[in-house]
Amino acid sequence: MNTRNIYQGNSRFANFELLAQSIVEGYMTGIHKSPFHGFSAEFAEHKIYNNGENTKHIDWKLYAKTDKLYTKRYEEETNMRCHIIMDQSASMHYPVIDDNKDIDYNKIEFSALASAALLHILKKQRDAAGLSLYDQTQSFYAPEKSSERHYQMLVNTLEQATASKPLKAVTRTYEVLHQIAEQLQRRSMIFLFTDLFQSDIEASKLFEALRHLKYNKHELVLFHVYDKTTEFNFDFENTPKRFLDVETGNSVDLFPKIFQKKYTTAVEAYFKALRLKCAQYKINYVDVDIRQGFEKVMMTYFEKRHKFL
Repeated sequence: MNTRNIYQGNSRFANFELLAQSIVEGYMTGIHKSPFHGFSAEFAEHKIYNNGENTKHIDWKLYAKTDKLYTKRYEEETNMRCHIIMDQSASMHYPVIDDNKDIDYNKIEFSALASAALLHILKKQRDAAGLSLYDQTQSFYAPEKSSERHYQMLVNTLEQATASKPLKAVTRTYEVLHQIAEQLQRRSMIFLFTDLFQSDIEASKLFEALRHLKYNKHELVLFHVYDKTTEFNFDFENTPKRFLDVETGNSVDLFPKIFQKKYTTAVEAYFKALRLKCAQYKINYVDVDIRQGFEKVMMTYFEKRHKFL
């Protein structure tokens, strides 16, 4: 494990770990209402039955509901390695919650809670998990382990990251991702949380780094976290506002409504280009609006885990 001091403040969460657990429990309660689910104290998940396999673990109740044969894959059979990477650059601390009473979390808080929720599931599944945090450099790295003490340390690190003071410096995500890719030696599921704010010049370098992360047959899921209301729809009150680049310090004064259409057109094109590029490189791209809750992250995890094993 390597780290530098990211503990520069106090988390605003009364019980961060409990909140992360409640996210998982809330999601699991919802999907348990359907005939197909993948998480319980008894077994890890279902898999499609293949001819010739032992029929001992066929779930006949599920067969009665779906008319398809599934077997129960038990926890000790599903151990895997997972590495979570979280961007904690200055732009991830947007929006300022004190100024936005209609939003629960900023991007880094949302990403940290989603990551902690995934860690809770991984611990229950007895999987090995690791964690990397970065801003302009890699600020924290812990390799994959499965002990209770290790998981507790990762959750505590995520909570402290939400209170970290953002550094006003340009983030070169691609440099850090290349470094992390070199650290991941064994095949793993990789979840990357980032808002993908970088210059056009760095875009091609970013995808080269993402391809590097997929080396050694890693499965990469890119969670593109953003605030759809303001960062996609550019929905602000039509009063003069100053927009500040938190990484470079550059600013511009303008009336939002005048530039809204031009802005949204450009952002839509950017999102489309991201999806196409990720599809080209077989990277799982998932855009996540931080105002819409954690269901999309949870659903993606179970779907990709099922395919990975």
